[in-house]
Amino acid sequence: MSAEPNSRTITRAFVLAAGLGKRMRPVTATLPKPLVEVAGKALIDHALDRAAEGGIETAVVNVHWLADLMEGHLARRTAAPRIVLSDERAALLETGGGVKKALAHFEGEPFVVFNSDSFWLEGPRPNLNRLIEAWNPDTTDILLLVAPTATSLGYDGAGDFEMDSDGRLAWRGEREVAPFIYAGVAILKPELFADTPDGSFSLTLLFDRAARAGRLQGLRLDGQWLHVGTPEAIDAAEARVRDSARIV
Repeated sequence: MSAEPNSRTITRAFVLAAGLGKRMRPVTATLPKPLVEVAGKALIDHALDRAAEGGIETAVVNVHWLADLMEGHLARRTAAPRIVLSDERAALLETGGGVKKALAHFEGEPFVVFNSDSFWLEGPRPNLNRLIEAWNPDTTDILLLVAPTATSLGYDGAGDFEMDSDGRLAWRGEREVAPFIYAGVAILKPELFADTPDGSFSLTLLFDRAARAGRLQGLRLDGQWLHVGTPEAIDAAEARVRDSARIV
């Protein structure tokens, strides 16, 4: 990315953990997807530990499906970051609506959004630190961590984005294959939610608006993204983690 990075620290995050996890069934019939374990640790703990390593002090976590199990698990966490629950038992609000419901917790400052199943093997430098360092609010409304489509384990789709030499992202065209996929971590400005629907809507709405304005940027993940979307993908992800540990 050509723009100078922003030096301010981002200390708040929102973790999307309220979904039904339908593609992970039958595992998620009795267990929320964020509590599915990979390499001996629940997916949400992988995400929260990465958040803490990146300097996140407060993480808002939304709950809906099997919310009592989520609350009990999070209450037993003693490690950083501090957890704030956003209760969506009454209605599932999708990604955008869930974040909008919790905006007051971010006090008007940019924040990180994690998918609770965001899972990757790090490269030489932690990717969340790289993302925060690359954030420049003067040129960017949304900054996405993106991973190469071809080398992401457990993903067989057509990708999401093209990315130019300055890091600007554009959605792939219909019937095209794109080189990058959204890796489930982003930095957003809270003011982007000012003109959004009440209730349920997707963050894709904001991604679309930023892309049309030329203010949707990407940072290529350094390492390997592991897509843990199905029960079969758990074994593949754990095998890759073991292989990585042997290499180290």
